[in-house]
Amino acid sequence: MRPFRREPASDATSSGLGRRSKAPAIEWEFGGPVGVLGVMVGSHLLVYYLWISVTFYKGSIARPTSWSDLLPFLGRMWSHVIGGALPNAPAVLLYGGFLTVELFFAWVLPGPRVLGLPIDEEGGRKRVYHCNGAASWYATLALVALLHFTGLVPITEYAKNLGPMLTTAVLIADTVAVSAYVTAVRAGMQVRMTGSVVYDFFMGAVLNPTIGRIELKFFTVARISFFLLFVLTCSAAVQYYDLYGHVSWPLLFMVAAHGLYANACAKGEECIPSSWDIFHEKWGWMLIFWNLAGVPWVYSFNSYFLLVNPSVTHSVGFLGFLFVALLAAYFVWDTSQSQKNRFRMQERGTGIRRRTFPQLPWGTLQNPRYLVTESGHTLLIDGWWRYARKIHYTADLAMAVLWGLACGFSGALPYFYPAFFTLMIIHRGRRDEKRCSTKYGDSWEQYKRVVPKKFIPYIL
Repeated sequence: MRPFRREPASDATSSGLGRRSKAPAIEWEFGGPVGVLGVMVGSHLLVYYLWISVTFYKGSIARPTSWSDLLPFLGRMWSHVIGGALPNAPAVLLYGGFLTVELFFAWVLPGPRVLGLPIDEEGGRKRVYHCNGAASWYATLALVALLHFTGLVPITEYAKNLGPMLTTAVLIADTVAVSAYVTAVRAGMQVRMTGSVVYDFFMGAVLNPTIGRIELKFFTVARISFFLLFVLTCSAAVQYYDLYGHVSWPLLFMVAAHGLYANACAKGEECIPSSWDIFHEKWGWMLIFWNLAGVPWVYSFNSYFLLVNPSVTHSVGFLGFLFVALLAAYFVWDTSQSQKNRFRMQERGTGIRRRTFPQLPWGTLQNPRYLVTESGHTLLIDGWWRYARKIHYTADLAMAVLWGLACGFSGALPYFYPAFFTLMIIHRGRRDEKRCSTKYGDSWEQYKRVVPKKFIPYIL
């Protein structure tokens, strides 16, 4: 089918000579400086609250019994952190060792080299990304297994040191964020600054920092968060086996879910350089903290909930539903993102053929339909993308809901992540729509008429 096309509108505006141009208004995200300060404080409180809940309250909601109990409650929370989450030698070795090993793997292991999108702040230059995530993933699994079965570092050490590792991760994440900001400002590498130190620290000052051939933002987004998440979940499963002599099916479901997620990030890593996080978002506290500390501990809550609640069981029919629905949602999530990113790579002539497992059918579109915008950019309107503009978010949310369902209905906190993710994708979806409307102008309205639904085909 012929692509939709629209000729660019001519620019008939005057040059504006003799007029003093106004500085563009700052478009604050997350509620501006006050909002991002609240997000930073709240994120620290959140990771500790979830850890306290699963460690001392079997995953239930910890709360004061009355208004008069508020201060004693806060005292109890603090005592839990002091008594169970201070960094210790095993935690520093486990977390620090994990980061060091992943950096080493990223440096030395083989993998394809992929050109990213043009970076406006660098004059349209394209960066080269060393995509050895698949090799790093399998090397990580082999090393963790070797250390466990030889008894040198049993994987259960991660579960036994969950609190101290959390504080270690938080301290390292905050330190890295401060270092990234200060280094960028001192070196004059900062871009798109607002003048608010708090806001710029949160969003970031530098765009694509590197150490040798390792692009640090790409490394933390693609490797640390989900590789460590899978290790933490496996640690919970092995700890469960040590305690009860078997692993429950709900916990095995979480191992499968997090394994699929981490493996997808590794096997399709060549698609990540064209993502919004890599080519546009700056490397600030938001990305650093959540990839080094937030994602592994918040997302693994459901696994540890099942560890401390061994009574959670499901019927064979319900388990079957969970696994089938997981695979279906994963298929849509994986192939939709593959379709879009490979379409972009084919346009730029940077497409490569991967042999990583699994390469799913319908992951690459042949002669796809697309719309050409006034600025000459293209918008995919084929494959999954003819049904909804953010269908990958919907599939991602479906998997998050299934993580909650795996924990049953005996507690509310296993459903925190689906609720949190819903708010996150609504916010991010609005950011995306606003950005695209500004970038593509009238062509974006035409695109929305072609693909009217945002999240759910034919419905929403």
